[in-house]
Amino acid sequence: MHRGVVLKVSEESISKAAEKVRSGGIVVYPTDTVYGLGCDPYNVEAVRRLIKVKGERRKPLPILASDLNAAARIADFSREAKLLVSRFWPGALTLVLKSKGTLPPEVTCGLNTVGVRVPDNMVALKLIRLCGGLLVGTSANKTGAEPPRSVQEAFKQLGEEVDLYLDGGV
Repeated sequence: MHRGVVLKVSEESISKAAEKVRSGGIVVYPTDTVYGLGCDPYNVEAVRRLIKVKGERRKPLPILASDLNAAARIADFSREAKLLVSRFWPGALTLVLKSKGTLPPEVTCGLNTVGVRVPDNMVALKLIRLCGGLLVGTSANKTGAEPPRSVQEAFKQLGEEVDLYLDGGV
């Protein structure tokens, strides 16, 4: 498959996107907020490529999780944090928590914290589950540009630098 492929959301296209992520690729996908740009957070080469595609940055990359159990593999959840997620996840709330140190420094910028959330979007959740429960979840735009609310806006900014785009509509 060539880079820059745009596929309408379907069971098959979500599976193809997950295969791409598992093989070190970068994908754009719909979320409950804006379109996301993702890769396997444990694949250092994919993370470096994603950072290059997005534009050099000195900020940690947020992580999307399929559920609290997946999020707990990378972050320590206090009683208060668990109370927050019971109320606001799935949803747009990102918690910055103490990292368990399992993610590469390319993701965390060497910090001992990680931003994590569970999105309220069935396409994103299915993709994340098929990718093992965790996915880089930054916005699908160049650093400093407006985050995209459609796959067309994302493609306009990132083009063929991304392997696959999932078009979930606006």
